[in-house]
Amino acid sequence: MTFTRTAALLLGVLLAAFAGHTFSDHASSSAKTEKHYLYVASPGIRNYVEFGGVGILVFDIDAGYKFVKRIPTWSNAAGVTAENVKGVVANAQTAKIYVSTPQRVACFDLLTEKKVWEKEFAANEYAGGADRMALSPDGKTMYVPSFEGPHWLVINALNGEVIKKLVLNSGAHNTIYSLDGQHAYLAGLKSPLLRVTDTKTHEVTREIGPFGNVIRPFTINGAQSLVYVNVNDLLGFEIGDLKTGKVLQRVEVTGVEKGPVKRHGCPAHGVGLTPDEREVWICDGHNEMLHVFDNTVMPPRQIKSLKLREQPGWITFSLDGKHAWPSTGEIIDVKSKKIITTLTDETGRPTHSEKIVQIDFADSKPVRVGDQFGLGRRTR
Repeated sequence: MTFTRTAALLLGVLLAAFAGHTFSDHASSSAKTEKHYLYVASPGIRNYVEFGGVGILVFDIDAGYKFVKRIPTWSNAAGVTAENVKGVVANAQTAKIYVSTPQRVACFDLLTEKKVWEKEFAANEYAGGADRMALSPDGKTMYVPSFEGPHWLVINALNGEVIKKLVLNSGAHNTIYSLDGQHAYLAGLKSPLLRVTDTKTHEVTREIGPFGNVIRPFTINGAQSLVYVNVNDLLGFEIGDLKTGKVLQRVEVTGVEKGPVKRHGCPAHGVGLTPDEREVWICDGHNEMLHVFDNTVMPPRQIKSLKLREQPGWITFSLDGKHAWPSTGEIIDVKSKKIITTLTDETGRPTHSEKIVQIDFADSKPVRVGDQFGLGRRTR
């Protein structure tokens, strides 16, 4: 009897200690300090240094987008022409961020902020420069389009070595890696077709379209069933079925005139899905506006237009879906559709860029990243 009572007491003490230990571990894990930052690659509007200079500018999302620091990329010396940034991608697992220009791709360590490697794809069989690249979710593989050229390079993102050259002769340009890492989506400035590759073989397995004109910016939903594309000469967007390859809808902006634009030569250059996929946002260069569409109905229905401070050429969103980020540097509350602040650098200059990515840190280590494209994130 005494032994049983003693054993029960000891077991109770052990269980209590174990429970306390578990709670403590959970509390410690939950208490990790998480911070959210916006990384802005500049010059991200052509090579216009007046919109933020040269480098990767970091803004604290949690502190009202306060400027934090500038990470050096390339020379900004007097008399040196700045290289316009074409794309920016990052990965939390490898703690790396990558920037491309028409001349090169460079990899930077997110912790030390030092350059890890740099490649100029301008010689031998890989000549052609670089455009808006895409990075695999594990951070190991990158698709690098030549600068509006004939091919994409598939490279090892850890060292920049070429794995494969994929020749499509479509004016290689915008590129998306799927959230599950199984497919890459390749759009060229000279083709109305969207190509889809199997990322195990890096071979094209499907073609979507043809769309109404050549494809400009585009985005996909999380389930990889629909693609939303801007095309030349359309103030609006088209929707394609990623399973059948057919074009489903052509949606035009109403209430404004389609007119000439300063950049890109395309009335609507920039399309993004909110992460919950309930809305599609469209850039309107001529009218310096964003147009918002209700995506819960088909075809999507125009519900709001917002005036911006300059011509937008890109749109993406925060991971939590609360904020919209047009390339003109306004921060827009998605729910109210109101501008809450604007980006300015350390000198007070208005900061604009079409190449931005969110990176979240916990205890000073990267834990998740967003994407330069406004991707839908509903995977079911």
